[in-house]
Amino acid sequence: AADESERMRKVLENRSLSDEERMDALENQLKEARFLAEEADRKYDEVARKLAMVEADLERAEERAETGESKIVELEEELRVVGNNLKSLEVSEEKANQREEAYKEQIKTLTNKLKAAEARAEFAERSVQKLQKEVDRLEDDLVAEKDKNRMLQADMEATLQDIQNM
Repeated sequence: AADESERMRKVLENRSLSDEERMDALENQLKEARFLAEEADRKYDEVARKLAMVEADLERAEERAETGESKIVELEEELRVVGNNLKSLEVSEEKANQREEAYKEQIKTLTNKLKAAEARAEFAERSVQKLQKEVDRLEDDLVAEKDKNRMLQADMEATLQDIQNM
């Protein structure tokens, strides 16, 4: 009976040791998952900052385009008032159209950059959500393993008490 008790004690000690190692591993996984979540948050913040900058650039470009278009109208009126010849009016009109196209192209480019930044922000948000789920799962696993460990320790203490009472 003493050999059996000794054997049971060793088995329980080994089991307790392996549970502690597993808990350590789970805690390390939890730390790593938290680090990844923080990294994803940081990347998300960076993407959001870049998105805000692109939006501000887009707004300035639209204002410049409106300013440019209003200047075009003013210049055309001035040319009519001054009575320049038709050829100089056509040359000015062609230049104005080119500027308008350049502004439109600039707006189009900024819009594309904005869409790309929004897509990156969405991806970062999804990554953060996935990592948060993993953190939650690992925390649940850790709690369950701690409960198992407490039960094993209680069993070991009871067994030890039984052995001492013999």
